[in-house]
Amino acid sequence: MLRSGEPRLGAVPLRGGVEELKKALFALAAGIVTLWSFLVPDAPGFASPEFARIFFWHFPCPIMLTGIIFAAVYFSFRYLRGAGTADRAVWDLRAVAALELGLVYAILTMLSGILFSKVQWGAWWSNDPRQTSFLLAMLFYASYFAIRAAFPDPEKRAANSAAYLFATLLPQLFLIFVYPRLPQITSLHPSSTIMKGQLHGGYLYVILAMLAVVGVLTVWLYRLRVRAGLLLLRESDGTLETSRRGAGNRVVARPVSVPAEGGADR
Repeated sequence: MLRSGEPRLGAVPLRGGVEELKKALFALAAGIVTLWSFLVPDAPGFASPEFARIFFWHFPCPIMLTGIIFAAVYFSFRYLRGAGTADRAVWDLRAVAALELGLVYAILTMLSGILFSKVQWGAWWSNDPRQTSFLLAMLFYASYFAIRAAFPDPEKRAANSAAYLFATLLPQLFLIFVYPRLPQITSLHPSSTIMKGQLHGGYLYVILAMLAVVGVLTVWLYRLRVRAGLLLLRESDGTLETSRRGAGNRVVARPVSVPAEGGADR
């Protein structure tokens, strides 16, 4: 009989097989959705109707970015609230892992938007309000990592970056969602396609499927980053504990006077 706590035979191989199956199913789903995105008809009303398919890859990026920002704000709140708790550093790790992934989506959003601008409007940069406001939001976003790099102490780094994230949350949301939609702002961006429900048929189904695929990919990458960060935290904690034990058991040699055979000191 197995004792309590002992792993069952075949448990690890079975778990590994399930993980491999998940990866295979995800790769299959991603391939099907990608192929589907090229099979839908060209979109009318664009300078290059066939190039409108970039929307399938552009749109999920800011959606994921928005969710990541709110998740990172929650993780930072848990860090600031959890002073003195053992898992406080884990919340900082979760916030950093989310925002690192979000920075990738922010860059992809900007690059795909610039490419669309060149094809649709004839210029890489059109000074469109959406382009400029998102660029400013990206500068706020990137400054988070600059602040972290400015503090060598881990606790000060985590506390100051968490406070900065809270301070810049509303400006970022204003630049991304509010400013481009003000009545007095004229934008070339085809926002009516989404906001007024003008996605129909194949385009609507493909974008929903793409959102699902990118969402699963985002969660998977985030979990991998957190897992790697936890291993580094445990390694650093173990190194610190070893150094503390070594310092406590250190042997200190002091000079002493040894009496000679005749009783006089040397």
